Amino acid sequence: MADMKYPQKVTIGDITVRDGFQHEEKFIPTEAKIWVLEQSILAGFKHLEVSNFGNPVGMPQFADADALFKGIRNSKKVKHLLNDVKLTAVTIREKAVERAIEARKEGYGPDRILFMVSTSESHHKKNSGLSLKDYWAMCEEWIPKARAAGLKVNGTVSTIWGCPIEGPTKMEKAVEFAQRWLDIGATDVEHADHDGSASPDRVYRYYSMLLDHFQDPSKHIVHFHTTRGWGLANVLAALQAGMTNYESSMGGIGGQPANFVDGVPVSGTGAYYYKDPSLVGLVSTEDMVVMMDEMGIETNLDVDKVLEIGTMVERIVGRRLRSESIKNGRIPKELKG
Repeated sequence: MADMKYPQKVTIGDITVRDGFQHEEKFIPTEAKIWVLEQSILAGFKHLEVSNFGNPVGMPQFADADALFKGIRNSKKVKHLLNDVKLTAVTIREKAVERAIEARKEGYGPDRILFMVSTSESHHKKNSGLSLKDYWAMCEEWIPKARAAGLKVNGTVSTIWGCPIEGPTKMEKAVEFAQRWLDIGATDVEHADHDGSASPDRVYRYYSMLLDHFQDPSKHIVHFHTTRGWGLANVLAALQAGMTNYESSMGGIGGQPANFVDGVPVSGTGAYYYKDPSLVGLVSTEDMVVMMDEMGIETNLDVDKVLEIGTMVERIVGRRLRSESIKNGRIPKELKG
């Protein structure tokens, strides 16, 4: 009987503090965010999203972006480990990139910034305020400036498997966009299912197509939402296609920025796309790490510490989250007696 084929070693980035908390309808205290970042670094994560440098008026969860970067840079608990960690800020538009570059010059800024395009024109316009044509032109201007300032650059491709506004999309277009990101100076590319449209069969087809084009998976990151409950099935499909870089959030939280924070309506990115906003979110970091550990895949993470962080994130947000592993634990490796 043949064994299932998949990589024996992967890299997992955690994006709880940025993508996870952005959907919360209460402001998460800065000290709690710093705690999650510190503990994640101590657990072995080398890739963390910290905040969004865009205007916080419409997304007040990011009002503490500078304080977060300064706090983690000055943390006595992890300062000695930061040389091996990439801290990312989302920078959708020009002013955010300028802010990241300035913060970098002042010694506390990000190591990496993130731009984002959608293969769906309407989804992209809603997220960025620009047409795809104008956004690509903006990135072609600002990526060299960011790289000159010492920043790594991620180019994200969204709506690969479908759009919550337009519906079905063509996967081939996302491969073309990934190549364009690398051609204009991005250092890596995130391939994102931002609304849970991906199904495992199409995930396998897409990442197989991607690797046929690029051969090497090292510059490509897998990002899934589990809106319809398919998140880990899609991770398995991506593993079988040969992908080696993943990102996720504790408890599977996250998604579209909240449009209601601490009792106040805010713009966010507009009306929620989903029937039940409480059930959106990413793949659970804890469940993915435990699954990969059981499959014998090396993540270089402290699995028990990951579960401890997940348990505390539930207390921080104040509700039960979508992680089964923090409730049921790891599968025992040996009998005790």
